[in-house]
Amino acid sequence: MRVYILSRNKELYSTKRLVEAAKERGWEVRVIDYLKCSIEIMKGELKVNYQGHELPVPDAIIPRIGASRTFYGTAIVRHFEMIGAFSTSGSLAISRSRDKLRSLQILSSNDVDMPRTVFASNKSSAKDVIALSGGAPLILKILEGTQGIGVVLVDSEKAAKSVLDAFYGLEVNLLVQEFIEEAGGSDIRAFVVDGEVVGAMKRQGAEGDFRSNLHQGGSAQAHKLTRKEKATALLAAKAMGLGVCGVDMIPSKRGPLVMEVNSSPGLEGIEKSTGIDIAGKIMDYIHTSVKDPVTQMKKRKRKKDTIGA
Repeated sequence: MRVYILSRNKELYSTKRLVEAAKERGWEVRVIDYLKCSIEIMKGELKVNYQGHELPVPDAIIPRIGASRTFYGTAIVRHFEMIGAFSTSGSLAISRSRDKLRSLQILSSNDVDMPRTVFASNKSSAKDVIALSGGAPLILKILEGTQGIGVVLVDSEKAAKSVLDAFYGLEVNLLVQEFIEEAGGSDIRAFVVDGEVVGAMKRQGAEGDFRSNLHQGGSAQAHKLTRKEKATALLAAKAMGLGVCGVDMIPSKRGPLVMEVNSSPGLEGIEKSTGIDIAGKIMDYIHTSVKDPVTQMKKRKRKKDTIGA
């Protein structure tokens, strides 16, 4: 089995764990910096070159595409898909997940519950946006933000209007969401692989911070999902079409609310808090998908559909 991990940094915890898990199975594994890839497109022939040499077609790829490099990264993933490689998360699904607005629209159309959200242009009335969002306190999110960066809590309508006017003046795209006070700065990440929840953790924001992101100083511990939380996570992953993802939910009085479906979830927090070999679960998914003839048939159909798209 030949596997490529598309990652810009081979020293990252997630990348190293995936390499270890593949080597434990005796597979040929290689970390590929996707920004150093170039693609050739000719009549009836597609190739991927890496640092001046043509790459052999792998059996599978594991995309670890950074948010700021989504366009180029997904182009490389799509090229690998079209030459027959299995991808743990498809290029189209990754693109969908990275577009916060589009992902919420998809989740809504699949009956996934989420915080009330409003999106408007800079020509919209800030007063109307605040009213549609249910009034202060509110969460303001920059569409391009990641890891808790670009997320602001405003506790009054006056403050919300000032922030909205400022961002709209800079022509920044914003999502405005209701603030779920009862969550207490915590959220739940369910790690989904091949339609199954393989681990879950509860993250708690640093003292005084409503954001639970570990990159912002939050902490994590293993969490046993309720039936509703598990069902919500699986529904969200299915709606987004991601084979591997982290579904972030916050607890509320009306049940779990999905905040985001992460197409390149980190492994460090979930593995260290749960003790579960998540990297190994991903390798099991690859083994089943590549070896199973039914999955192979679906993969060929997916390749045909992609080429025709």
